[in-house]
Amino acid sequence: MVIKWGLAIEAFPILLQGAKITIQFTVVSVFFGAILGLFFALGRMSKNKIIKYICAAYIDFFRGTPLLVQILIIYIGVPQLFGFSMPDNYQYIAGFVALSLNCGAYTAEIFRSGIQSIDPGQTEAARSLGMSHYQCMRYIVLPQAFKVVVPPLGNEFIAMLKDSSLLAFIAIEDLLYSGKIVVGRTFQPMPIYLTVALMYLCMTMVLSMLVNYTEKRLGKSD
Repeated sequence: MVIKWGLAIEAFPILLQGAKITIQFTVVSVFFGAILGLFFALGRMSKNKIIKYICAAYIDFFRGTPLLVQILIIYIGVPQLFGFSMPDNYQYIAGFVALSLNCGAYTAEIFRSGIQSIDPGQTEAARSLGMSHYQCMRYIVLPQAFKVVVPPLGNEFIAMLKDSSLLAFIAIEDLLYSGKIVVGRTFQPMPIYLTVALMYLCMTMVLSMLVNYTEKRLGKSD
């Protein structure tokens, strides 16, 4: 079979639309995942054993099982468990939820390591000055921990961008699924999938540069 490289240019608008959906899923999932991660990181360090074990179970489950399995559980298993039929576009809801929960588990460990890297003496000094635990975390610990966790959070953002390609398995028209549609029409996998790979590469490189820039800016503010 002759490889028609020109199809990559013709299919680019379709792939670009899929890339936009990929970016949307990634940004929203990382945003909610970061919120969940901070919440569960604080819960993991809680003195309350019940809260601590619940948070640990959540983190261990979503870090210890494949993301694709998690997507399928939420997309297929949850409707079956609760006995409701999937509404229109339910795959988008399932995709957002699965990616956010998965991202939350990883960012929880990132935040936890960042918080624990702060010198405990600063917390003791803040408490001795009459600051509450909440005030200490808000004004002393978290601002410093944020600078520490920026690089690993950036890596998680990049990983989530690539892992979002698994959403193609539940027919979400992201970059990979758009490529599969074009390949099914043209029977030209090499030029299309190579273009898809290069588009993922470009997006990850841009994110890497943004993370490096942010890290340098935060370093200058020290």
